[in-house]
Amino acid sequence: MSDSIKQSKSINQPINIICMKWGNKFPVEYVNRLYSMVSNNLDVEFRFVCFTENSIGIRSEVEIQELPELELPPGSPERGWRKLTVFKKNFGGLSGPTLFLDLDVVIVGNLDVFFSQPGDFLIAHDKKNSKKREGNSSVFRFKIGKYAHILDYFENNSAQVKNEVRHEQAYLSREIYKLGELNFWTDDWVPSFKYKCCPSWIKSWFVAPSIPKGARVILFHGLPNPPEAIKGHSGKWYRHIKPSPWITNYWINNA
Repeated sequence: MSDSIKQSKSINQPINIICMKWGNKFPVEYVNRLYSMVSNNLDVEFRFVCFTENSIGIRSEVEIQELPELELPPGSPERGWRKLTVFKKNFGGLSGPTLFLDLDVVIVGNLDVFFSQPGDFLIAHDKKNSKKREGNSSVFRFKIGKYAHILDYFENNSAQVKNEVRHEQAYLSREIYKLGELNFWTDDWVPSFKYKCCPSWIKSWFVAPSIPKGARVILFHGLPNPPEAIKGHSGKWYRHIKPSPWITNYWINNA
């Protein structure tokens, strides 16, 4: 059995945890830390796969597969749209329940519940505008091969889609909603660091960010990212935050 599969007595079939790393935005340590956090917070057998174009420095327990390409016209910016390639048929030769995690999440609680909630597609609810039916694709679970048409349509109509929506998670949410399968995780499980961990306005000068009750995966979108949050740098002149040393305990010390 591969080193990337962790043993468990609770289920017979391995589940999949996948991530993607391309370019230089995230150092290799982000992959290694993510694996460590997953390993420390899953009590079921799992297969951990990183799709990347550069595997140098990634720990041996992580299974490496080639980063898939988007079939787009030459010169088209891909930004985060590459994440849609997880919907390719027979993606990575995987089968079974599959959980995608962004490299910059911080795991603070057990992950088993992410595989017990019913539904073929589940995603964090984007809290930047909670009235929208839009997910945050930092953490989502899907069924391998079921949504290949969503990728196919984007690759054949990328310019049109980009005129209609701002980013891949908006497009993905729209298309899954059309199928009647857009389901959100329990909000408490997947809090936004920026919106749920940080005190608001005046309090932010006196009270440090903290882990909300029930949190399992803390999402970092935009600024700050985990290193900045640890130091108390918000990344925005109009937003003040105090340092969050507790992030180190989950994100670095357990790696």
